[in-house]
Formats: sequence, C-alpha cells, structure tokens
Amino acid sequence: MSIAWPDFAAALGLMFVIEGILPFLSPDGVRRTLARAAAMDNSMLRIAGAVSMLAGVAVLWLARG
Repeated sequence: MSIAWPDFAAALGLMFVIEGILPFLSPDGVRRTLARAAAMDNSMLRIAGAVSMLAGVAVLWLARG
C-alpha cells in the first residue's frame, strides 16, 4: 500500500490552518488556555490527548467510511 502524498500534504496543510485559527482570532485566550494546560498533571494531559485522537479517528472513519 503506497501513501497518497497529495492527500497527506493536503491533510497536513489543513491541520496547520485549523490550528492557526484560534491563535489568530484570540491570542490572549490561547495563552490563558496553554497556561492552564501547563498546570495540569501528566495523566490529565494524556487523557485529553487520547480523547482528541479518538475523536480524530472517529471523524476520519465517518468521512472515509
């Protein structure tokens, strides 16, 4: 199975666009949120990361399925 490089590049570019929206619209809000995240313990950050990954997999499954 080969990687569809144009699709991968498009997904990566879209990820950068989506990640840049909040800092562009509300830099102070992002700064406050990151400060709160820095104060969280590792287990809570891991849970948040796992939930985020599962949500991403679900969206991909629904979009491609």
